[in-house]
Amino acid sequence: MRREGTQAAVLQPVAPARASGRARATGDAAVADALRAFWVSRLLVWAVGAGAAALWGLSARTTLFDPGAVTRPFGPAANALAAPFARWDSVWYLAIANDGYPADDPRRAAFFPLYPLLVRAANTVVGAPIVAGALVSLLCFAVALVLLHRLTELELGAPAARMTVWAIALFPGAVFFSAVYSEALYLALSVGCLYAARTGRWAWAATAGALGAATRSAGVLLVVPLAVMWLASRDRRVRDVAWIALVPAGLVAFCAALGVGGGDALAPFHAQDIWLRHFAGPFAGAWDGTTAAWRGVHHLDDKASRADVVLFCFLVLAVPALVGTLRRLPLAYGAYVLAALALPLSYPVGPQPLMSLPRFLAVLFPLFMWLGAWLAAGGRARRVAILAPSAAGLVAVSAVFATWHWFA
Repeated sequence: MRREGTQAAVLQPVAPARASGRARATGDAAVADALRAFWVSRLLVWAVGAGAAALWGLSARTTLFDPGAVTRPFGPAANALAAPFARWDSVWYLAIANDGYPADDPRRAAFFPLYPLLVRAANTVVGAPIVAGALVSLLCFAVALVLLHRLTELELGAPAARMTVWAIALFPGAVFFSAVYSEALYLALSVGCLYAARTGRWAWAATAGALGAATRSAGVLLVVPLAVMWLASRDRRVRDVAWIALVPAGLVAFCAALGVGGGDALAPFHAQDIWLRHFAGPFAGAWDGTTAAWRGVHHLDDKASRADVVLFCFLVLAVPALVGTLRRLPLAYGAYVLAALALPLSYPVGPQPLMSLPRFLAVLFPLFMWLGAWLAAGGRARRVAILAPSAAGLVAVSAVFATWHWFA
């Protein structure tokens, strides 16, 4: 499909009734394709992670970053089984789910509230915070894959949709979609936001966008693709602009709740300094990451240097995907990716400029839509050449993550 045809489709949004009929006609295929990618990838993550934790144990850094043992509350066998689900930032999400945002701990404000609220609600039913968090993430990831399949099919066709869900599910950074992290929730909300707008449901799009803005800091940037979609539409209704303007409400509500609770209403912004993120200039982190990787190549015996090189490889691989997204998909998708990448690349972490880049890339679904279309257009050899190394990377990352070694 050429870009011109896709752009024309955005200029003429699918009417809700028409979209409903199409969804019913293709729903079974979307669910089947999505669930296959879901189960295969999640079983792979769980089996490898649990096996690695059982065989090799945990990093010595475990007690430093989880002194209260919130990620290992069970016996040895059960802790190994739960290992792929709760590591690193999971400690923060579980702490927030347990007792919120104390005014004396400003670090927590960097983690937005919707996901821990859902974990807290689920925990009232299951009675085990890690299990509750994993269930929330797994359910959200399954929903996200179904929605992503439908959105991609709408833009690029069924073969591309099928490859897209496999490409994102087997991406090395996809380890976080079943962990006690907010990635799966945000993916479901951001895909749902654009799918709703693409099918003319602006109120639903705004609702998903506002919830996304309450899930992570980049969520407020969902305003960008919605605004571009509205401008590209032939039916520009003022009331739809009003809906789009509601997206930042999620961030505003979070800030207001912190202020009302006696804390700093601007803590989500101030917390970035605590986590060593500072403005270095537009996309300056890309250059800083390049120079860090160049230094790292000459010091591969050092773990941090090797990490810089690996992170730079993710940056390099993202470039053709971004170019492909801008060329193949409607402008709204590429604009969203650029805006979302601008945050971490303009506010890099000083000691490691590209820190967490694979995790940030994992939720940028337009990149995988383009990749899915590219894979669908090639033969079996192309799909194997891309998906097999990606799955191998997911295996490696699952083992690293579950044993409390740092990734992203």
